[in-house]
Amino acid sequence: MADHEEHDATGPDADTPDYGQAAGGWGSLKGVAHIFGEERNAPLAVSILAKLNKPGGIMCSSCAWAKPADPHKFEFCENGAKATLWELTPARATPEVFAERSVTELRDLHDHELEKLGRLTHPLRYDADSDRYLPVSWSEAFSEIGAELRAMAPEEAVFYSSGHAGLEASYLYALFARAMGHNNLPQSSNMCHETTSVNLKAQIGVPVGTCTLEDFEHCDAIFFFGQNTGTNSPRFLHPLKAAVERGCRIVTFNPVRERGLIEFVDPQDPVQMTVGKATKISEEYFQVRPGGDIAAMAGLIKCVLAAEDAAPGTVLDHDFIASETTGFEDAMQAVRAMDWAEIETHSGLTREMLQKAADIYLGAKNVIGIYGMGLTQHVEGWLNLGMLVNLLLLRGNIGRPGAGISPVRGHSNVQGQRTVGIAEKTGSVPLDKLREMFDFDPPEKEGRNAVHACEGILDGSVKAMIQLGGNLVRALPDRARMEDAWPSLRLTVSIATKPNRSHLAPGQVSYILPCLGRTDRDEQDGVPQAVTMEDSLSHIYGSIGTATPPSEHCLSELAIVAGMAEATLPPNPKLRWRDWTRNYDLVRDLVARTYPDEFHDFNGRMMQPGGFYRGNAARDRNWKTDSGRANFTTPTTLSALGRDTGSDGAVMTLVTLRSNDQFNTTIYGFSDRLRGLEGDRMVMLVNRDEMARLGLEEGQRVHLHSAIEDGVSRVVGPLAVTPFDLPSGCVAGYYPELNPLVPLSYHERESQTPAYKGAPVRIVT
Repeated sequence: MADHEEHDATGPDADTPDYGQAAGGWGSLKGVAHIFGEERNAPLAVSILAKLNKPGGIMCSSCAWAKPADPHKFEFCENGAKATLWELTPARATPEVFAERSVTELRDLHDHELEKLGRLTHPLRYDADSDRYLPVSWSEAFSEIGAELRAMAPEEAVFYSSGHAGLEASYLYALFARAMGHNNLPQSSNMCHETTSVNLKAQIGVPVGTCTLEDFEHCDAIFFFGQNTGTNSPRFLHPLKAAVERGCRIVTFNPVRERGLIEFVDPQDPVQMTVGKATKISEEYFQVRPGGDIAAMAGLIKCVLAAEDAAPGTVLDHDFIASETTGFEDAMQAVRAMDWAEIETHSGLTREMLQKAADIYLGAKNVIGIYGMGLTQHVEGWLNLGMLVNLLLLRGNIGRPGAGISPVRGHSNVQGQRTVGIAEKTGSVPLDKLREMFDFDPPEKEGRNAVHACEGILDGSVKAMIQLGGNLVRALPDRARMEDAWPSLRLTVSIATKPNRSHLAPGQVSYILPCLGRTDRDEQDGVPQAVTMEDSLSHIYGSIGTATPPSEHCLSELAIVAGMAEATLPPNPKLRWRDWTRNYDLVRDLVARTYPDEFHDFNGRMMQPGGFYRGNAARDRNWKTDSGRANFTTPTTLSALGRDTGSDGAVMTLVTLRSNDQFNTTIYGFSDRLRGLEGDRMVMLVNRDEMARLGLEEGQRVHLHSAIEDGVSRVVGPLAVTPFDLPSGCVAGYYPELNPLVPLSYHERESQTPAYKGAPVRIVT
């Protein structure tokens, strides 16, 4: 490990930017008001926001946090309001807007300016001669897309999806791919939580978390690892506040001191907004070094084992370990052999700090482990999750009320799409049932995930990229290489609500197809249609849009998927694309037939307050693993970085961040209020001790170079050096601007999730 200056991991650095206030409060209201003013849609927005995340209303298109059965008066957060207002903009990206600028000229716009052009209104086809997107009819678009797909081998096509589309469109999208003959169904989880899907499945038998909202009413302690609640899922702050106020103790491990997990003012509490004090969320907050979570959890486990040694039979849940788990002895032997000095070096935390956290764990009957991409986006992310599972299993904290493991997902239906069949891995897909229901032979060969699809674009084996939502080109690692390679594709199709950067790298045949948003009224044959989605806690909700669509030429995501499928596939009387488009109830009936245990009586339960729970085997201690038990994981390293950092103090670890004015690749504005940063996103954050060691000055312009030597030059800059409260040995900057520094090959070992939270870089002045 490189020898860096000591950093205070327990307290804020007063000499660097800081918000200085609690999350929520008046700052949150001002952030929403700013977008209100920009988008000029107040009357409609007020009506929509009043129904957001409520039974029979509209489910937010932002994060995937749960919707309570008994909602608040305003059941939305700052980010949800921004996402809703962004979609409700009165601005329109009409064919005339595209006629004014060539694609080359549009590339000069910032991502924020590009989306500010407004909602797409007409299907568009790229014309290479004029370098412009021109309007086209839906029939012509579907016909040509179908012809192009029929002309290639099925495995040459990739069907990507973001986490936006509802369960109905997602089910048909997966069905379309398999009826065509491939399982190339990468999804946005490949960029963030595929580490969860792959490794939790191996460790406890389910690819998702085990908690429900009720667990947060009964937990005694919550341990957070690498998750920024205040920016990424602010509605989660309400149950956290309630938990703290009834005595729950919260411990956070994160390289960045995020305001939402420090203190919170409830904007819906008049007393707290005026004369009350902010609620302190984390009792202890430790700035672990990037990649140091394995070491931190090893330290916690050593403390637990020491407590058991001091009072044998009173600390560990021996009955649970004996009857429900396997691998305990090997895993604990490996932890016992780990040296405290190494643990302190890799984690950046002292033994005393870890003992303080362990004491809270030991004093709690029911513990919940929460994590985000700070654990998943690492080369050794599998072991990050394995160590957290180990910690929880020691005292039986999986499979009982008030306890469990809970990854916090990002996009609103990213988990649900996997549930209904958008999966490149076929193990979770009932292929035999699809064969019986639709009279075709689904392919059994596993498909390409996002990394494998990109490798196929680079080597020419992938010829078509269909995107159901999202901005994939901008979200990918090795972005500069991928943007250059994208035009080599024969066919690119993007189903979208607004223009984005992916549209500016058109393939030889390229279409932009405008779809309805979550807030838009979706009527088929004059009958309003509902869509459904799944949250992070495995509950399913119905959603009914009410806003007037931006154009009569916009189709629903389901209608677009069905239109492409019908134009591509040979006739099959059991593939009733037109009937399904007219009545989404029929699609939900298909989902219920395909997954009867989880989706029985789908149509009857979809509007249930609080959503209906589709169940979780591990929550019932039904371990669907190869061993038939929950598996302890034997640690093999103390660092999640997947590399020997050696003694070269010039190599820094890059952590990418999202700002307070951002959702995924969508940039709402240039304020990162909760971190005390404003304006330019082209910044490099680093602590003052490291600035002095490296001879850097505040405001100095530098470039970051990837420190991975593979024959490819990866450089981003110029970036303004900005002092910030971070652990030593690391720098931070914004996603997606710094994505080009992360090679396509630098990913989590088991799932190929890009290692955006721990890439090695060098600073070049």
